[in-house]
Amino acid sequence: MLSIYRTIMDSERNPLRLLPPQQRFQIMVVLSLMWTTIFSTMAGAWLWYGELVALHILFALGFALTGATFFTSTRTASYRDHPKSDGTARYDDVWGAV
Repeated sequence: MLSIYRTIMDSERNPLRLLPPQQRFQIMVVLSLMWTTIFSTMAGAWLWYGELVALHILFALGFALTGATFFTSTRTASYRDHPKSDGTARYDDVWGAV
């Protein structure tokens, strides 16, 4: 159970580890907000069957979104992965300079 927790929550081990720290933090904050909303809504509506079914679907969609985010982050290449042929840094590309 601890290894599963670390695989998801440890930013040095999960699939987001390839992203810069700022982007990794932003994505983890959005995912945590999503999961907090899902669990809070599930806890508040456990008495109603229709809502319970809807929340199970929401829970499944949350898993799908998290999985898609992790999958996409491992396949996304940034401008840093393709250096210029003259060896100079490409940080100016962020601001639109040529």
